[in-house]
Amino acid sequence: MSDMTFKQAKEIVERLELSELSIRNSFDSLDHARRSLDDTIIEQKKVLQKLPQKESKIKYLYLIIMLNIGFLAGLFVGKYLL
Repeated sequence: MSDMTFKQAKEIVERLELSELSIRNSFDSLDHARRSLDDTIIEQKKVLQKLPQKESKIKYLYLIIMLNIGFLAGLFVGKYLL
């Protein structure tokens, strides 16, 4: 170790600094990905909570459409077949 020149020591320090920057960048990317995943999970929970409400609304909408079709069929039968 005492045989190391100043140039070699400087290269080692530069490599260590580069490694430190690389680790910081990786940590920041990992933190950003974690926050993004947390936001996605929160949005997914919101969607799962709203799903039963939307499902019941779709059932009512389907019932209304069937009633309208039945009404139109009744008008058709009453006008043309009777």
